[in-house]
Amino acid sequence: MSRRTSLKITDERERQLEKASEIVASGPDDDPPMSVVIDAALAHLIQSKENIREARDELDPATIQQFNTDVLGLRYRTRIESRWR
Repeated sequence: MSRRTSLKITDERERQLEKASEIVASGPDDDPPMSVVIDAALAHLIQSKENIREARDELDPATIQQFNTDVLGLRYRTRIESRWR
């Protein structure tokens, strides 16, 4: 991962951050800081990968593939791969 000194907030990224903020917020009046929203998204990504990895030993490939996302997916029941980039 390359390190950058700034994060460009495009319109699409802003919409995603707003949706994620609503998920992380503890209520309708809560406005969590962006750092909390990003931390929650990163934790969710890491936990999702682990959950898929553990589930592949217990569930058939067709069931596991129902949980694939644009970011994480199980391929050929052999590995977890990132399809984000």
